[in-house]
Amino acid sequence: MSSVVISGDSSGTVTLAAPAVAGTTTLTLPATTGTVLNDATVGVCRAWVNYNAITASIKGSFNVSSVTNAGSGQLTVNFTNAISDANYAVVCGGDYGNSTDSLKVTTGGTYSTTAVQVRNVGNTATNTAVNCIAVFR
Repeated sequence: MSSVVISGDSSGTVTLAAPAVAGTTTLTLPATTGTVLNDATVGVCRAWVNYNAITASIKGSFNVSSVTNAGSGQLTVNFTNAISDANYAVVCGGDYGNSTDSLKVTTGGTYSTTAVQVRNVGNTATNTAVNCIAVFR
């Protein structure tokens, strides 16, 4: 078999097809119904990102469409798929260059189903190279 074709349509149906060749093997997957990421079992990671605020670049992520600088030392993490409600937990960490700074959820900033704002707190509210944020619901 030289290739596999995966196609989908607006109804949500996805088709996996191999070219018709003599001696091919058919793989039949069971029919299942899935759940939306945000309606799945409580307690799993809904989004995470490793972000460089100095260069404004995402190093790695899951369910994060973008991260925007919301001011010196402040980041807004935008979710690709909205979280089912705003009752989630955010875990922050990173490398701040000294022992007096840390990253935390901004209580006065955005904390919604589509985004969360975090900020660098401590002696210096500056953009840093390593900002790691994980969202659990």
